[in-house]
Amino acid sequence: MSAPRACLCALLVAAGARAEQKAPPLVQLGLEDLMNIEVMSVSKRPERLSDAAASIYVITGDEIRRSGATTLPEALRLAPNLQVAQVSAYGYAITARGFNNTSGNKLLVLIDGRSVYTPLFSGVFWDAQDVLLEDIERIEVISGPGGTLWGVNAVNGVINIITRPAAHTQGGVAAADSGNRGADAALRYGGSLSDGGAFRAYAKYATRNHTLTPSGEAKTDAWHKVFGGARADWSRARDQLTLFGNAYKGAEGQPLPGAIAISGVSLPLDTVPIAGVNLLGSWKRVFGNDSSLTVQAYYDRTERTVPPTFAERLDLADLQFQHSLRWGGRHAVAWGAEYRRSKDRLVNSTYFAFLPARVSQQWASLFAQDEIALLKRLRLTLGARIERNDYTGTEFLPNVRLAWKLAPAQLLWTAASRTVRAPSRLDRDAFVPGQPPFLLTGGPDVRSEVAKVLEIGYRGQPWQAASLSLTAFHADYDHLRTQEIAPSRRSVFFGNGMEGTMRGAETWLTQQASPRWRLSAGFTAMQEQLRLKPGSNDANAVIGQRGRDPARSWRLRSSLDLPHHGEFDISARRVAALSSPYVPSYSAVDVRYGWTPSPKWELSLAAQNVTGRGHSEFTNVSTRSELRRSVLFRALTRF
Repeated sequence: MSAPRACLCALLVAAGARAEQKAPPLVQLGLEDLMNIEVMSVSKRPERLSDAAASIYVITGDEIRRSGATTLPEALRLAPNLQVAQVSAYGYAITARGFNNTSGNKLLVLIDGRSVYTPLFSGVFWDAQDVLLEDIERIEVISGPGGTLWGVNAVNGVINIITRPAAHTQGGVAAADSGNRGADAALRYGGSLSDGGAFRAYAKYATRNHTLTPSGEAKTDAWHKVFGGARADWSRARDQLTLFGNAYKGAEGQPLPGAIAISGVSLPLDTVPIAGVNLLGSWKRVFGNDSSLTVQAYYDRTERTVPPTFAERLDLADLQFQHSLRWGGRHAVAWGAEYRRSKDRLVNSTYFAFLPARVSQQWASLFAQDEIALLKRLRLTLGARIERNDYTGTEFLPNVRLAWKLAPAQLLWTAASRTVRAPSRLDRDAFVPGQPPFLLTGGPDVRSEVAKVLEIGYRGQPWQAASLSLTAFHADYDHLRTQEIAPSRRSVFFGNGMEGTMRGAETWLTQQASPRWRLSAGFTAMQEQLRLKPGSNDANAVIGQRGRDPARSWRLRSSLDLPHHGEFDISARRVAALSSPYVPSYSAVDVRYGWTPSPKWELSLAAQNVTGRGHSEFTNVSTRSELRRSVLFRALTRF
């Protein structure tokens, strides 16, 4: 705790200079303004939220600030169409529309256009993903398939985290928070460049304490991490250029004692070192008639050592371009291509192995989507993506959408899509133990998991002071992964022996109760029907998968602007029980009071789980954390 407190004293120094450009307060931003927020994730081109034919929720930067969140997973709890379950001090299970697990292998996550999907297990290492929350402009959360535009991992949803341009973060910001869970300290400064551009650079240190098990014992899951980065933007008559990079390094605890030698280095078994660096460049040229060309490239390196199982170093490079244009007065076309290549190097152990240990993979894809104005208020969208991977060859990802503008503030839409999750190294190359004779022999014949999804939805303002989104969906899944017993009965292997359906509904409502008071509510309900296909002998697959998703969840939120520059926010959520492994249903209430004594200072006090009763959210009772009451004080100054 001494380092964060020292940073707190050093950072909280007010200096009178220019302040950054602030977004309007959440409550003061009218519902019409929220409905007219520009989003990119549904059609890969700018469009108003009110016109987007998908189940999409937008988390604004000010909503994140008023939530008291300190990490990205905490901020994602604001999206009513996501399931966010905390497993440990740094571990989360996050998904949309079911199939939740700690790898989140049916959810695509992007940060400023860079996919943070790992080909190791087709998911996201949430402990490695971080940005300065003050720099987030919005998070676009789509529940439902997005494979046509985003690729094979966008099966049940897409999360697109978009940070603010450097020109909107001028001046300095110093922030620090401290509480019984841990502490953070951050510093960011932005300025102008001589050739008309703008830049910002930031650094942050974060630490978290051990959590407790339901029995009250401390888990060795404390962590600390330092990360930073820089961004520069240039904008001229028709061109926009963006360059930025980030780096991080940290260590996490895991509840295992002892030490093991990996690559000749003795490492404590209760420590998981992580590190990474990424670089991205993007260029966009705008032509006449709402036409544009975008080229983007990025490089991402991640390093992780997980005693006593493996150590990984992954290098990944990605290049993509997109051309958007208007054609014939009635067509809005977006088409493009993407090429990705990875180099994965693993050091295996005697307990677990990825074989072969060194693999290079490549992915190539082409996509096109056309939005056709059939009538003045009726739009048809047709799109498809062809994507090739090294495991299953070429995959076809089509979708069709129909949107009917019932009134200027009323949209009715429906969609049909086919998408897949391609196999990862975990599906194909995992062996237990690390040397023969093997008990688990990988999955040499594992196929892509396939989802065919039908959706119908409504978005609009049924009355002036309220906005409503309502979506119903039905998804048919095939070739879901199972663990099959070999004919010799001496080993098991991964197969595709499960199929089933998922149907449900998701809705959220925002009500402007008064000029200073905003209320919001969200509700999701799902029903899974999974079954083994003929020939499968994985008796635990159906029970295990079906038990990880709550049948219902709801959340309520109140945001109130108080006199004398005060803010009071309260949120509550209720999540139904899980059955495999059993996790009881729980309720949680969080509150926050914020005060802005001057334009340069912000102070807040936030409390989570204020009812005092601890609760768990995911995984086995012997390894999960019990989340108890926590208090956090935060101070921020601009200079």
